[in-house]
Amino acid sequence: MARNLRLYPWFKFAHSLLFWQAIWFLYFQQEVSPAAAIALYAIYDISVTVLEVPLGVLSDRMGRRRTLIAGALFGAMGAVCLALGDGFAVFVLGQTLIGAGTAFLSGTDSATLYETLAALGREDEVEAQETRALQFSLWGFAISAILGGAMALWSYPATFWAGGMAMGVAMLLAWRLTEPPTQQSVGPMIGQLPALREAFGQPVLRWIFVLAVVMYGFSHLPFVFGQPFIAASLAEVGLRDETPLVSGVVSAVMMLMSFAASLYALRLRRRLGLTGILLLAFGMQIGLIAVLTLTQSWIAIAVLFLRIVPDALSHPFKMGRIQPLLRDEVRATYVSMQNLAGKLAFAASLFLAAGAASDVTALPYGDIQQILGGYVAAGVLFLLGLAATARRAGVNPGRAADGS
Repeated sequence: MARNLRLYPWFKFAHSLLFWQAIWFLYFQQEVSPAAAIALYAIYDISVTVLEVPLGVLSDRMGRRRTLIAGALFGAMGAVCLALGDGFAVFVLGQTLIGAGTAFLSGTDSATLYETLAALGREDEVEAQETRALQFSLWGFAISAILGGAMALWSYPATFWAGGMAMGVAMLLAWRLTEPPTQQSVGPMIGQLPALREAFGQPVLRWIFVLAVVMYGFSHLPFVFGQPFIAASLAEVGLRDETPLVSGVVSAVMMLMSFAASLYALRLRRRLGLTGILLLAFGMQIGLIAVLTLTQSWIAIAVLFLRIVPDALSHPFKMGRIQPLLRDEVRATYVSMQNLAGKLAFAASLFLAAGAASDVTALPYGDIQQILGGYVAAGVLFLLGLAATARRAGVNPGRAADGS
């Protein structure tokens, strides 16, 4: 178990080496069209949607280690398909395989960490250990973003080859993990239903469930529209050809800023309380999208640096709050259901957004502005509703669900 704690952050690091993150939209729209590029991201989310809960159940029943190995393997195969891709159908296959890899890991990674800590009698470290793992992930994203942006000046497919090799390293690290001991049952799957009903019967888990769903979409909006936004901004000053490198630098800086935020996250959480820091993180996401909606200037590109900061201020604390409330036999299943709902809602919204996109060679800012404006309006309504119900849900530890 002590070795698990040493290896787990490095697994997260290797799995975060997504060298294509800064250029995937540029690559897809070059090979197909902007509308197809948006649809391809939605296809990724749909593949996760189809597999998320079944693979979460598989993790709870068959073990964490094998599930993590499979996730890295499928991610590697998907990256190779995208590197070799020539046409929409091959891109669909690659996105589907990468989605499957994500579904394998969904919930299993955090469950592995928590159950390892439980075996060591160190459950109270879950927020700190989740924060440490997040920091390793952020470093992986930052390094791969800037290197991937530089690679793309030479070859877009090279970024997917590099990402596939990184997934192979993650698979080897997962192979070296030890299965943590749990109290989960391997009986009929219907036996998990009482534990799931118990989980969804807790107001705090329902509240965090809704928050996680909407925050997933707002976290990924800049990921989907950030690259065409940067391309449109650079075109204004005659630097469109430098988009891959600039996009990579922007992604790297946003990860480093999030790493810096994570260093103060525990301190800020103690000062604001759990409800305060979670609502602050969601509010930051909405504000970022609002800026992208209002201006196409370099100021907006600078605001993109803050994209992952809300995740650094929320993810470890969401996981730290829900993990002790879940039984071992549904730990990965529940988190998978939460992630599934977020991806399903976001994929549905992206298909609507794709219908509003022009059928041109590059997504224009006018289309981006129209799409993001609708997201901002919906986000404000969700923020107000969550703020109004947080106390009754008992989000802050030690506070009763009735608000007393």
